[in-house]
Amino acid sequence: MSRNLGQSSLRRKRRSSDPMAAYDALPTPLRRWLAQAVLPWSPTSARRIWTKSLAKGRTAEETLVSLSQAEARTLARDRLSTVSNLNSQI
Repeated sequence: MSRNLGQSSLRRKRRSSDPMAAYDALPTPLRRWLAQAVLPWSPTSARRIWTKSLAKGRTAEETLVSLSQAEARTLARDRLSTVSNLNSQI
């Protein structure tokens, strides 16, 4: 059964906690960012980046930029592996 995770070569992880409760506990700006994110972020990983960025003295806006950059790096890594798979099939 395919779930609502799309076609991706990125690893998937099993979750032992309730992701909706974790999502509801996130700060509002982070929840808004997750709602428009391209990738299916876990609330735990998003909170980890959020907390580290704020601990470094960054503003909420700068932290959201950090999250967008992390997402872009992950998407680039996925595209590279997808292109490699396509080339190996030729």
